Amino acid sequence: MSYRLGIDIGGTFTDFSLMNESTGQTLIAKVPSTPSHPSKAVLQGLAQFSERHAVPPSAVGYFVHGTTIGVNTLLERKGARTGLLITRGFRDILSLGRSRLPDIFDLLVEKPAPLIPRQLVRTIDERMSYHGEVLRPLDTEQVLAAVAELVGQGVEALAITFLHSYMHPAHERAAKEAIAKAYPDLFVCVSSDIWPQIREYERTLISSINAFIGKKMSSYFTALQAEVGRTGLSSTLLSTKSNGGVMTARSAQESPVETLSSGPASGAIGARFVARLSGFTRLIPLDMGGTSTEVAVIDEELRYANVCHIGDFDISLPAVDLSSIGAGGGSIAWTDAAGILKVGPESAGSEPGPACYARGGTRPTITDAYVTMGIVDPERFLGGELKLRPDLARRAIGGVAQALGMEHEACAEAILRVATSNMYSQLVPLMARKGVDVSEFALLCYGGAGATHGFLLAREVGIQTVLVPPSPGTLCALGSLVADVKSDFIRTVQVMLDPQRPGEAIDRLATTFEELERQALGWLARERISVADKHILRNADIRYAGQSFDVSVDLGSIDLGAADAASALLAAFKAAYAAIYGDADHGSAIEVVNLRTTAVGVTPKPSMRTVRDTALPSDLREPPVRARRRIFIDGAHHDAAVLDRSALTWGHEFNGPAVVEQYDTTTFVPPGFACRVDGYGMIIGELRS
Repeated sequence: MSYRLGIDIGGTFTDFSLMNESTGQTLIAKVPSTPSHPSKAVLQGLAQFSERHAVPPSAVGYFVHGTTIGVNTLLERKGARTGLLITRGFRDILSLGRSRLPDIFDLLVEKPAPLIPRQLVRTIDERMSYHGEVLRPLDTEQVLAAVAELVGQGVEALAITFLHSYMHPAHERAAKEAIAKAYPDLFVCVSSDIWPQIREYERTLISSINAFIGKKMSSYFTALQAEVGRTGLSSTLLSTKSNGGVMTARSAQESPVETLSSGPASGAIGARFVARLSGFTRLIPLDMGGTSTEVAVIDEELRYANVCHIGDFDISLPAVDLSSIGAGGGSIAWTDAAGILKVGPESAGSEPGPACYARGGTRPTITDAYVTMGIVDPERFLGGELKLRPDLARRAIGGVAQALGMEHEACAEAILRVATSNMYSQLVPLMARKGVDVSEFALLCYGGAGATHGFLLAREVGIQTVLVPPSPGTLCALGSLVADVKSDFIRTVQVMLDPQRPGEAIDRLATTFEELERQALGWLARERISVADKHILRNADIRYAGQSFDVSVDLGSIDLGAADAASALLAAFKAAYAAIYGDADHGSAIEVVNLRTTAVGVTPKPSMRTVRDTALPSDLREPPVRARRRIFIDGAHHDAAVLDRSALTWGHEFNGPAVVEQYDTTTFVPPGFACRVDGYGMIIGELRS
């Protein structure tokens, strides 16, 4: 009997989803993350499955995991001491960036410091023209002398970006080859291997981040593979990606920059999977974890972006279109100098964690508010494995309550109201910019705190339908199990398309796509991951001649060999442009800037079982109530039903206020919602008018 194992290492908890490939049965586990030794939490989870469910690590035939190590290394700037080699004249490119300030209205704002300081940047006297003509040949002796200086300054990793290497990478590759021979232990990456796109700042930033986090990530993957191997787990280690796909750990070691938002991306993939089972195709996935809350948009399909924002950096790599809208369960509540209540952005994390964890934390968090209000049972948190201390939660909240002149429970609710209001103030304009009418979409809640807070947010925003999947606290781990093998490829072409004389331009586009597709299929073959099917997606970045911004256009349905290829491409661009800007310029020439392909290896999807063969008859639809609890909400105490998630089945119906408890999370249904359970165990809540 073979199992598929998905792991998501978050900032607070490490989540596990173990699926029986024959029956579709899924087992879950959650253990506190161990930031100082991340693989320790992985080993603890494997031990749980072996001890509690008699599933040894040797039974795992498919092993994929996501980690926050890369993104935390970047955000905390605790990566390798990194140097940069760049074409002469571009030494300050990371400092200059796009010459934009974080806040143009703040006269005192400071630009973030560059990832690689100026003293660790060396310029190389080489130059390649846009057409591939060598204007100044590469002097490898100069390269090695520069590297010797950097190594002498303690550099452990090196990024290389030369001008026009996105078209002609010969100089970059020659420099890398020479350095590899002289310094075999130095982690070296070149921009043309990672993302060969026009715009030297963006390429330099990507290669710099890759080098900065690469050494740490490479060591981590090597150590993890060895440690799980000693338990008997011998399957190839896979890693999740920011684009919602998976790749081998070997590929992740070469290009760790592609993993930066992989955890939230996997959650969105999992959200789409479970929602489709229940018949929902338009939804806003809400992932509320311990430190932050992310949202995406699914309108039949997930939306993707060509730039993802992480910390101080805009990274020009394809990723699931995710946006952070607020705090997480560990976010700290505090009062400012004016006595105004604030929540976040600082988080208690897993060490020390919320005050109620009794691990040394003393400042009040959202989780402490849940406990103080009676929403979370301190005796049954994480299935009773982590006993919470309500007295410590009240003590922590007491300091803020005293400053505000409020009772403990009222202060706890105020903390939730501020957190919810913060989410509302970011979610509504965000959805408006994306052209989403929230009243037409369902809110799917997951993450450790998503189901606890999601109904409150939906009620505030006016979202009518709330979905809570069977295992919301481990959905990111499940998402990694159903994600496809996937990688993106790009080539800058900068082809002007004249509708009157399209022949040469169309031929060049067709030839370039053929080259990109060979590259994509070659990558799939090298990954050696078993897939049920594979296909290639085609896109292009197109703009009107003279514009500095472009629009992504799906070219999958356009045959570039057909006689009407040019007119079809032009029509597709105008439609995409008008969808964003309201109208199109029907007379101007267009420029195709970049061509993109995406290699997709479709992985076998599990057959999920329904919770029972048929729905309960109408006279049996009231679920068993395990207990009743006094909960403070809406400024008053309420008598709420407490339900066990494991006792809920197809056809059960209940109204708020109610609490649904399960191992991986607590679902809180406030007054005003009517809920039912469908055949796949999904709780579907409807806001009553």
